[in-house]
Amino acid sequence: MWLGLAATVGLAVSTGCGGPSPEDSEARLAVLEAEGKQMDQALDAVEDRLLGSQGRLAMWNELGRRHQEVSAIQCKVADAHMAAILKHEDKQNQKARMVKQRNSMASVDTAVLTSGKAPAQQRSN
Repeated sequence: MWLGLAATVGLAVSTGCGGPSPEDSEARLAVLEAEGKQMDQALDAVEDRLLGSQGRLAMWNELGRRHQEVSAIQCKVADAHMAAILKHEDKQNQKARMVKQRNSMASVDTAVLTSGKAPAQQRSN
């Protein structure tokens, strides 16, 4: 019987049924409060990082949207500019043809009017 009672008391003490002393309780409470503060600081740091990441993501999204707008405007301007370049090139080609035609007609006319003879065979350019 004493053996059973000793085993029961030993089991109760080892499982904490005897109750911790007030000093142990205060020390344990201080440790838990310190761990709680560390966890709060860690969570605050994670929150700051997440908010910073969200800010950067929002900034990149805004930059992407603006880039698309600028690209669309640039394409419109480039199309209009290219059309104007081609129109100007056509105009310059027509001018060059007219000048060449005028010069060739003028040389034939002056040869006929000044010499009175049939024009000699001319080399074409």
